[in-house]
Amino acid sequence: MQHIPIRVIIRPETRAGPEHAQAQQTNRPPLLVLTPERPEPLSFNGFFSGRDFSASRRLHSIAVNFDDYCQQKAAPDGSSTYYALRRAPASKQALLTALHALRRELEETARETSDPTIGRTKHAWWQKELASLFGGEPMHPVTKAIAAHQAATPVLDNEGRGYIDNMVDGFELDLEQARYMDWAGLRRYLDNAGGAFAAIVARATARRPEDAPNWAMALGSALMLAERVENIGDDARHGRIYLPIDELQRHGVTAADLINRKYSDAFIELMRFQTGRARDALNQALAAIPADERPTQRVLRSHAALSLALLDEIERENFQVLHQRIALTPIRKLWITWLVR
Repeated sequence: MQHIPIRVIIRPETRAGPEHAQAQQTNRPPLLVLTPERPEPLSFNGFFSGRDFSASRRLHSIAVNFDDYCQQKAAPDGSSTYYALRRAPASKQALLTALHALRRELEETARETSDPTIGRTKHAWWQKELASLFGGEPMHPVTKAIAAHQAATPVLDNEGRGYIDNMVDGFELDLEQARYMDWAGLRRYLDNAGGAFAAIVARATARRPEDAPNWAMALGSALMLAERVENIGDDARHGRIYLPIDELQRHGVTAADLINRKYSDAFIELMRFQTGRARDALNQALAAIPADERPTQRVLRSHAALSLALLDEIERENFQVLHQRIALTPIRKLWITWLVR
């Protein structure tokens, strides 16, 4: 087998300050720019916020290619989602891209809005828009794409609508709380936001859609857990802590330590525990996929393979994730997803 070099991209948040000096002293790779800056994807935020209705009317009048919009929103070139979606069946790729774009829209509504009132307004708009999708009259490019590509799939049947509603409810929690007291509370969030999404995706391509949630929910929850562990530093900078408070206390780490990027032996042990739990959850969920469904679930399995590889690299870098983002190179993402059979 040809050897593919393995590298990790580490993008410090800033090139100045003690963190950058620490990176230089430990011989970490310098800041790498792999792709030129792309223009911002077409946004409908003005339409949602209620702040600029005249601008929103002009924007809404533009003929938008909804498939291109979904691609930019969910899977820009070089992203992990881009490579995972390349493993989708050709006939389902546009639909799965639209579903990933819907998840991204809901996630941004909650996490990337500084004003809670605006966040709730946007979320309410999405609830109304999804009701319009269910009624056959979608307005947004993402819902238009789902409507156009969902024929002959169970995505919008009664059960499918239930999972979409669960995902919406899951991301609504991000508008209500930024901390979780214990694992049971965090698990409810992971199951709703992550598990429901994986059930939607799995049912779209499964041989037996009625059985897919039995194993897809656990995989989606594990994927979201791994994502939150991988992005703990960025989440903390935005005031969100997706680690149970009782587990922080047990390891002698405070929320302030995470926000202030304070490394310690206690933090390393906390991250070792969190990474191990996420890795175990991913491996157990992957093992639960029936053998005859494995070829139909290459997208979700590719997501899992990428998460497992990234968790390994984070551990290899001694969990230095508070001041920088650790990511896989595009060529390695391509290689990892190509191996998913």
